[in-house]
Amino acid sequence: MVYASFRSIGAYVPSQIRDNEWFIQRMDTSDEWITKRTGIKQRRIAAEGEMCSDMGVEAAKLAMSRAKINPKDIDLIVCATISPDFLCMPSTACIIGNKLGLNDVMAFDISAACTGFVYALSVAKAFIESGMKKNVLIIGAEKLSSIVDYSDRTTCMLFGDGAGAAIISATINKDEAIVDVSCSADGAYGDFLLTPGVERETHFMQMKGNETFKVAVKTLTSDVQKIMAKNGYVNSDIDLFIPHQANYRIIKAVGDALEFEDSQKVLTVEKYGNTSSASIPMAINECYEDGRLKKGMTILLDAFGGGLTWGSAIVKFSGE
Repeated sequence: MVYASFRSIGAYVPSQIRDNEWFIQRMDTSDEWITKRTGIKQRRIAAEGEMCSDMGVEAAKLAMSRAKINPKDIDLIVCATISPDFLCMPSTACIIGNKLGLNDVMAFDISAACTGFVYALSVAKAFIESGMKKNVLIIGAEKLSSIVDYSDRTTCMLFGDGAGAAIISATINKDEAIVDVSCSADGAYGDFLLTPGVERETHFMQMKGNETFKVAVKTLTSDVQKIMAKNGYVNSDIDLFIPHQANYRIIKAVGDALEFEDSQKVLTVEKYGNTSSASIPMAINECYEDGRLKKGMTILLDAFGGGLTWGSAIVKFSGE
């Protein structure tokens, strides 16, 4: 039997740092107010002319290098993004493929907001286990600064730019297999998080913060409990709990409800803010680079985003 294996991780963050002082100088706020409500101290902002695809390419190069895979062996590219280079077409995945020199490879985008990377992981798993593909490049890349209204005090402080990527490959070793991925959605809550139009004045993100917080905490907690029970896992089986880095209050509420130890929880929101579909792979990469994530470890992913969408995954990390 063929299984899908999480072979490698890579990420890219722009060099420009936008700290809380930047907002303090432009609106009525304070570092204490921002930190208390979001846990965010800094965000990374793409350079002038730096596109979503550019960040995705850099993350992909690192993931491919770490997987020791020949780029020509990639047979599917899936990019999760809500801030693509172009509104409808071509897809950012196609642009990334071209920039990587992969010009005869199936490629498409996924629009699932902050759950995008988990959705992409689910797609990769399905393609591999069906036998249709062998090596899938999945990417979460966002240039959210391009769709943030910096006069909207309720949202502008939350978001940053960046990208993360992973190689998902076929294996016959069940010990290396992705255990399970669960994704779902409910469009009835679509107005909680949205970008209302394509005109210049209306293409910015809008959010109902309080309503989103309540549904997010409840849904994220429930989704983890379901996937853990389904697969016979308990908290002690999880090495790292890596949730979407929306804001500290949501992460803390979910982590406390699930009763994970502090040593299991991964937090990067302070440094990068909310990078939507890029936040989970960026957080995985941080754990890999600082030595917390090693081959054979079990990681639990959990995300919630506009749509509304949500998803969770139990993953064996098989990277070197």
